[in-house]
Amino acid sequence: MTRNGVGPDLITHNIVLSALKNGFQYSKAIAYFEMMKGANITPDTFTLNIVIHCLVKVGQYGEAIEILNSMRDKRTQCPPDVVTYTSIMHSYYVCGQVDNCKAVFDMMIAEGVKPNTVSYNALLGAYASHGMHTEALRVFKLLKQNGLRPDVVSYTTLLNAYGRSGQPEKAREAFNEMRKNSCKPNKISYNALIDAYGSAGMLKEAISLLHEMEKDGIPPDVVSISTLLTACGRCRQITKIGTVLEAAKCRGIELNIVAYNSGIGSYLSFGDYEKALELYASMMASNVNPDSVTYNILISGLCKLGKYAESLKFFEDMVDLRIPLTKEVYSSLICSYVKQGKLTEAESTFSSMKESGCFPDVLTYTAMIQAYSDDGSWRSAWDLFKEMEGNAIQPDAIICSALMEALNNGSQHERVLQLMEFMKEKCIPLNQKAYFEIIASCSMLGDWETASEIVEYLDSSLSSISVGTLNHLLNFLGKCGKTESMMKLFYKMVNSCSVLGLSTYTVLLRNLLAVGKWRKYIEVLQWMEDAGVRPTLYMYQSVLPYMWRDNSMDYVSLMQEKINALREKIT
Repeated sequence: MTRNGVGPDLITHNIVLSALKNGFQYSKAIAYFEMMKGANITPDTFTLNIVIHCLVKVGQYGEAIEILNSMRDKRTQCPPDVVTYTSIMHSYYVCGQVDNCKAVFDMMIAEGVKPNTVSYNALLGAYASHGMHTEALRVFKLLKQNGLRPDVVSYTTLLNAYGRSGQPEKAREAFNEMRKNSCKPNKISYNALIDAYGSAGMLKEAISLLHEMEKDGIPPDVVSISTLLTACGRCRQITKIGTVLEAAKCRGIELNIVAYNSGIGSYLSFGDYEKALELYASMMASNVNPDSVTYNILISGLCKLGKYAESLKFFEDMVDLRIPLTKEVYSSLICSYVKQGKLTEAESTFSSMKESGCFPDVLTYTAMIQAYSDDGSWRSAWDLFKEMEGNAIQPDAIICSALMEALNNGSQHERVLQLMEFMKEKCIPLNQKAYFEIIASCSMLGDWETASEIVEYLDSSLSSISVGTLNHLLNFLGKCGKTESMMKLFYKMVNSCSVLGLSTYTVLLRNLLAVGKWRKYIEVLQWMEDAGVRPTLYMYQSVLPYMWRDNSMDYVSLMQEKINALREKIT
C-alpha cells in the first residue's frame, strides 16, 4: 500500500491491531500503536479498546487506566464504551482489587453505559476470587434482573465463589441450576466443582465427577487430574493419589508440570518422601522440566520432614539448572537453616535474596525473626521488624507474636505491650501466641490494667485460645486482686463452650479464697458439680476455716456432708 502511494488509514491500522490482538501478539500490538501515534493517526474507541486489552494482558495496568481517563476527558472524540470499562474491570480483577473493580462498574452505569453479560462476569469473577459468595450471588441476581441471561461463565464463576468459601453443596446447586436452564457445563465448570469438593475434603464426590464429566461427553483433562491430586493432599488420602494417577494414565492424559507438582506436594504432605521422589523421577523421565514451584515444594516439604541435607541438595540442583530463585524458594531455604540452628547461613541467604532483587515477604521476615528469637537476639529481631515496615510489608499476627516471644526472652516486656498497641492500630488480630506473650509481659510488669483490658477483646477469639493460656490469665488477674475481671473471663470461657476441667476451677477457687470470697467459692464448687467436674477433698476442706470464722454453721454442716460423702466414695 505504501509503495503504491496508498497511505494506510485508521481502518487499516485497526485491522492490523485487531489481527495482532487475536494472534496474542500483545507487545507487538502496543508497539504498533506507538508507531501510529508517531504517524499522527488519531485513534478511535475501537483502537483504544484493543490497546487497553493488550496492556492488561501484559500487566501494564496503570497505562491501561491512563488511556481510560484520557478517553473520559475527550469524550466527544472517542468515548469509552462497555468494552472499555469491562477491560479495566478485568485488570482490577486480575490484581485482586475488588473495590476498584466495583467502582469502575458503578462508574460505567453512572455515565450511562449499560453493562453486558461480560461486564457482570468480570465483577462476579472479582468477588469469586476472594470467596465473597454473598456479593457474587447479588451480582448474579442483578444480571438476571436487568434482562440478561447468565452464560456458562456466569454460572461457573458463581459456583467457584461457593467453592472458595467452603460451600460445595451451594456450588453443586449452581451447577445443577446451570443445567436446568439449558446452559451446558464445560470443562472449566466441572473442574471448578471438583475443586469445590476437594477443598472441602469431600474427595469421593470430587473423584466421582470424573465419571460424570465423561457421561456428559466432556473428557477430563490435566487440570482435572491436578485438582484431584491437590485434593488428595488436603483430604489426607494417600492411597487415592495412585488411583488418580492411574486414572490419568488410563485416559491418556499426560501430566504437565502443574500436575506433577500437585502430586509431589501431596505425597510430601503425608511424609512419603520415597513416593515423592519416584514421581519427581517420573517427571524427569517424561521430559517435563521442573520449575521453581517444584523445587520450592521439595525444599519446604523436606524441611518439614527434618531432611535438611536433602533439601539443600535440591537447592543446589536448582542453581545448577539455572532455574530462577523465587522468594518462596529463598524463604524455604532460610527456614531450613533456621530449623538447623544455622543462623549465619540463614542471614547470608537473606542478604543474597535482597541483593538478587528478590524482595523478602512477610513469611521470610517471620522465619528470620524466629531465628533471632531462638538465638536470643531480640535487638536484631526488633530491627528486622522495623526494616520490614520501612519496606511497606504488612505484618500479620504470626510475625508479631514471634517478635513478642523474642522480646519477652530478652526481658523487653514494655516493647511487647507497644507491639500490642501497634497491632490494635493496624487492626491485626491477636492470635493465641500473642495473648500468651502479652499476659506474660503483664505478669512480669504487674500491669493488671492492661491484662484486664485484654479480657474485653477475648469474645470473638476465645474459642481459638488454649485453656492453658486462659488459665494463666485467670491466675494473673486473681493474683492482682482483680476478682471481677477474673470472674468475667471465667463467664466468657463458660459461654464459649470451652471444656473446663479441674485445672481451671482450681485456679479460680484458689484466688477466690485468697481474697476471702468464700461464698462465691461455694457457688463455684456447685458449678463444678453441675458441670460433672468432681471437686477434690482438699477443695471442700480448705473453705471450712472461713465458714467457722464467720460463724456460718449452715454452710459448715453442708460442707461436712459433702466431705463425708466424698470420703465414703474414696473408701
